[in-house]
Amino acid sequence: MQSFQKYIRDVIAELKKVTWPTWEELKGSTMVVIVFSIIMGFYIFFIDMGLTELVKAFLSR
Repeated sequence: MQSFQKYIRDVIAELKKVTWPTWEELKGSTMVVIVFSIIMGFYIFFIDMGLTELVKAFLSR
């Protein structure tokens, strides 16, 4: 039990050292992640569609 209490104290001490982002930084970072995810989703979708058509054309011969 002693080691668990020490662990919790150490975790709290480390969390006090963390520089947390401001609300504006958090919103900005979240928007970057959302936009990037949407762009990558479309990119992967179109690559997949192209490769699907390529395989269909190859297999239909």
